[in-house]
Amino acid sequence: MPQQQSHDSMKKIITLILLAIASFFSLSAFSAEAPSSLADDVATLETSLNTVWIVMAGVLVFFMQTGFAMLESGMVRSKNTVNVVLKNYTDMCFGAIAFWLIGYGLMFGTNTTGFFGTDHFFLGNAENMDYSRLFFHIMIAATAATIVSGALAERARFTAYLVACVFITAIIYPIFGSWAWGGSVYNTDQQGWLKELEFIDFAGATVVHSVGGWSALAGVIVLGPRLGKYDPDGKPRYIAGHNLPLVAMGGFILWIGWFGFNGGMTMNAEASIGKIVLNTHLAGAAGVVGAVIIMVIKKKPILMTNTIYGSLGGLVGVTAGCDLFSPGISVLTGMISGSIVILAVDFMDSKGWDDPIGAVAVHGFCGAWGTLAAGLFYADNMFDGKIIIIQFVGIFACFIWTFSTAFLLFKVIDKTMGLRASTIAQQRGLDFAEHYEVGYPEFQKDVLHQGKKSKTK
Repeated sequence: MPQQQSHDSMKKIITLILLAIASFFSLSAFSAEAPSSLADDVATLETSLNTVWIVMAGVLVFFMQTGFAMLESGMVRSKNTVNVVLKNYTDMCFGAIAFWLIGYGLMFGTNTTGFFGTDHFFLGNAENMDYSRLFFHIMIAATAATIVSGALAERARFTAYLVACVFITAIIYPIFGSWAWGGSVYNTDQQGWLKELEFIDFAGATVVHSVGGWSALAGVIVLGPRLGKYDPDGKPRYIAGHNLPLVAMGGFILWIGWFGFNGGMTMNAEASIGKIVLNTHLAGAAGVVGAVIIMVIKKKPILMTNTIYGSLGGLVGVTAGCDLFSPGISVLTGMISGSIVILAVDFMDSKGWDDPIGAVAVHGFCGAWGTLAAGLFYADNMFDGKIIIIQFVGIFACFIWTFSTAFLLFKVIDKTMGLRASTIAQQRGLDFAEHYEVGYPEFQKDVLHQGKKSKTK
């Protein structure tokens, strides 16, 4: 028995030694492979988080279409409600296809000339992150186009607007976008010519908003004012919207969407998003303050509509530099933007340029100011002459390119298919004349009883 016990003890000792050796080599192998495996896991997690943020931000920007639809439809007369909502609904759809087919490639494809991309058209068989970027930028592109909708409200033909929307989304917006943002995704050595100059426009005060605003200005000039907007002496009349609470709700929704608009431009789930969305919010609030102050100084009624325009102007103004500004500079930029809105609305009216929702004032003028402000208040290098000149170059280039091409576009549409609805269609309302349905049938029986769709040509 003692011999057997000794033999068993020896077996246990040998087993323990073998286990110890195996454990040593296993731990050595694990320690050698762990860093690589851990790095892969971290990279995968980072990509996943970035994807979630980009998609969520894109959804918020998509929600801005609701805000535009509510604000614009509330600002027009009830007989044009369906027409305005349908324009907002369909410009997203037609614009999404156009941007996927052509616009994204022009904007972010290989940019050897500095003027436009030459590949990545109708994107497919790409990396997962490419699809996320495309999704987000489709939403951004739709914003530029839908700005035009409200400016042309109550007298532009539906099909003519859709043609203009497709061209803006597929050509006008992405080509200027390639100048300012091109090359930033696929090849940092091939930049747009404005980006090469280090033009500053983080989230698109000029690239998106001024492009939309100047396109709207071109359309307004070609289209002409609404019936009855000006009296025989040329003085503008106030044409009230039919649902101002709807306008306010639209303003709130646009404000919410702006957090995704500006914050999503990081293209990464990073800590700087907090500062960006804070600056965005403060500028929107300051825009209201600036608008109210100007209305008081000018002894104008403090209109809810102008107040909401002020907030939107502040949000547009901070868009170019929201990643660079301090909160204090964001407030200053937003307050000036809100003031500009009120002055620009009056300027537009004085020129006979009828813009029912103040789109040109909010997006065109405030987009230009916000882009200039990004140069004036550039981080720790404020009032640098070189930076300011580059910002002026970008602002001027945007106006020349966008206004001239959009003006030509609207002229061609007007001469071929007709841009403006007929006088009888405008009097009866575009809801019935263009779509044979009305937004408030119980109050518009005098239109419905006709029983026959009006011709708009």
